[in-house]
Amino acid sequence: MSQPIIGSRITRLEDEPLLRGRGRFVDDIALPGVWHAAFVRSPHPHATIKSIDKRAALKVAGVRAVLTLDDLGPVLVQRRMVRHSNSGMPLDKAWPYALAPGEVCYVGEPVAIVLADDRYIAEDAAALVAVDYEALAFVADVRTAKESPPIRRELSGNVITTYKVEFGDVGSAFAKAAHVFKQELWQHRGAAHSIEARGLLAEVRGADGGITVHASTQKAHDLAQTLTTLMDFDQSLRVIAPDIGGGFGAKLCVYSEDVAVVAAAKLLNRSLKWTEDRREYFTNAVHERDQYWALEIAVDAGAKVLGVRGKLLHDTGAYTLQDPNIPYNSASTMSGPYIVPGLSIEVTIAMSNKTPVSSVRGAGYPQAAFAMERLLDLVARELKLDRAEVRRRNLIPAGKMPYTKPLKARSGMAMEYDSGDYPACQAETLAKIGWDDFPKRQAEARAKGRYLGIGLAHGVKGTGRGPFESGLVRISRTGKVTVFTGASAMGQGLGTAMAQIAAAQLGVDVSNVKVVAGDTSGVSLGLGGFASRQTVTAGSSVHLAAKAVAEKAKKVASHILEAAEHDLELAGGEVRVVGAPQLNVKLAEIARILQGAPGYGFPAGVDPGLEATSMHRLDALSYANACHACEVEVDAETGEVKILRYVAMQDSGVLINPMMVEGQIHGGVAHGIGNALYEWMGYDDGAQPVTTTFADYLLPTATEVPMLDTLYKETPSPLNPLGVKGVGEAGTIPAAAALISAIEDALAPFNVRIGQVPLPPMKIVELIRASRQA
Repeated sequence: MSQPIIGSRITRLEDEPLLRGRGRFVDDIALPGVWHAAFVRSPHPHATIKSIDKRAALKVAGVRAVLTLDDLGPVLVQRRMVRHSNSGMPLDKAWPYALAPGEVCYVGEPVAIVLADDRYIAEDAAALVAVDYEALAFVADVRTAKESPPIRRELSGNVITTYKVEFGDVGSAFAKAAHVFKQELWQHRGAAHSIEARGLLAEVRGADGGITVHASTQKAHDLAQTLTTLMDFDQSLRVIAPDIGGGFGAKLCVYSEDVAVVAAAKLLNRSLKWTEDRREYFTNAVHERDQYWALEIAVDAGAKVLGVRGKLLHDTGAYTLQDPNIPYNSASTMSGPYIVPGLSIEVTIAMSNKTPVSSVRGAGYPQAAFAMERLLDLVARELKLDRAEVRRRNLIPAGKMPYTKPLKARSGMAMEYDSGDYPACQAETLAKIGWDDFPKRQAEARAKGRYLGIGLAHGVKGTGRGPFESGLVRISRTGKVTVFTGASAMGQGLGTAMAQIAAAQLGVDVSNVKVVAGDTSGVSLGLGGFASRQTVTAGSSVHLAAKAVAEKAKKVASHILEAAEHDLELAGGEVRVVGAPQLNVKLAEIARILQGAPGYGFPAGVDPGLEATSMHRLDALSYANACHACEVEVDAETGEVKILRYVAMQDSGVLINPMMVEGQIHGGVAHGIGNALYEWMGYDDGAQPVTTTFADYLLPTATEVPMLDTLYKETPSPLNPLGVKGVGEAGTIPAAAALISAIEDALAPFNVRIGQVPLPPMKIVELIRASRQA
């Protein structure tokens, strides 16, 4: 019997062309006569622009134009990149502009665009554009934002909004608590840093005067809709996402550079290309975090959580490129997989003169996990209990699933955990890491002057964010299958997953399925790739569309073969009679028939074309969960942290391709290691970025990431036809919390307490030194 396609470790269809150097990224697309763009960027965190002198730049041979916001005005319906605020927050003055409107608000903000025959000339000319700035007061630390002068002159203050995320009787919980403990946390800025930075090619089509935008974007349809609104393109704009070298959240936003390049192309009727360099990525691609937490936890005498309360201050930077949902995600999901009867978090979203903040892998969930797990470690330490035992006493048991939290997701839907077995996940993780045996190993190491520690953390992630994703499945006269979707392929294996899902319904080999993702000419609607959503949303739509195609094929074949539909099956690219495979008709022939011929009809009840479209509606989230445990060794003299072992347990429901899931978990853990130990997006007191190369901003490499032990539970989600849950962000969410727990455990002899990430070696040395002096 052949192996089922769903659940098979099929080699990724995307890999061969990439491994052979035949990938097609934005910068690989060459057009004749294209001009190249570079940007003049602000060196100041806040200043007015008194004048811009283009003359020296325009004298450089090969320079074609230097454009400011005023120059782009004739093709812009509106200069400000206003988006509809789904959150209802007052964001009218928080959206950015295509280019600076006479005032700059962070270092790197684009002021003018230079167009030249090649990028080298454009860069040299950009350096010759003389901008006369008048420096203004700035906010370098969001903790001073409320009392500081506005980060832009149009604003009356720097606080966007303050609100509470709360449920239960928190006051009563704290009044009757046997113990109350306090914790302050700082989760510092980091960035996404995909291997490919951003880029965009605006191709002016000579035939119809329209523009095709080739963009490294996670949301092709959103980019098209935004550009259409800002420049009144109507139907003459097409957006294609070619091969994308990673996204991790930063490429889901529409940026000033995107709008400026396309506006310039429309203004000049010329194809233009812009490829971001790494320094630009550091200063202009969105960051995430800079969150300050002040928390209290109330527990009873048995260490069961009664309530959590506190404050969260979130720095959203100089502008918002999306609704600032990150702090809501953090506050509303803080209770994670635990039973928490009462919660009250006061959230303040404030602006600073720094790079804008939006989603990076996890989108607020890693911060939530870090906060809750730090509190539980605090409870365990103060009550002299085992950290795993404290968690076991508070985890939601499997028998309570589905479990409804008394909160709503930002969609307005109830926050209901649909499936999972959190205690079982913890038990298996602890067994794999050797939790019970660790105290002996730790004591033996300490006797030799070595500091070992072990840590544990949980994470829960709402996945499959709706309300839909598109899936169109079509079979041609060749018998080949093409899947069109508004989802985004950005290196995670989307094409293979969608091919497996379609092939499972159509009885064809996955190699006969081609997936076209992120092309607005393929499907009219799509939401794209973010929030661990695509296998759930696009997968469900492709599954249902393929199922509809299979049913249509059976209906036609039943007429041809004179057999009942329920006696037919799809296999090997044909429809055949079960038990009599010699009686068959090929899918290619059915596709030919359904293409029609003038004057000839179809079988009754069959529409033209062997294809179907589904935009399956999904409102409720499917909640994936993870449990991580790790063992570390800390050098007390240098602060170096070596990860000795790492175990990651994941429940993402039914696994379409376990090999790809494993790759996603490995990548997520690596990202989490960076968040915990290395990725520090630093600014000085003058709001100047100081870590703008990989010599200063460190990423984990092969020498820092250990061999990972991955474990899986497959608790199917009842909320979608595939039973799947998302996986792309899951590996990141508990990683920093588990690692910091382990480091603090290793440094227990020094009585070190840790309340921040990332935690660089010098900070560890500083904490040890401070404890020795206390």
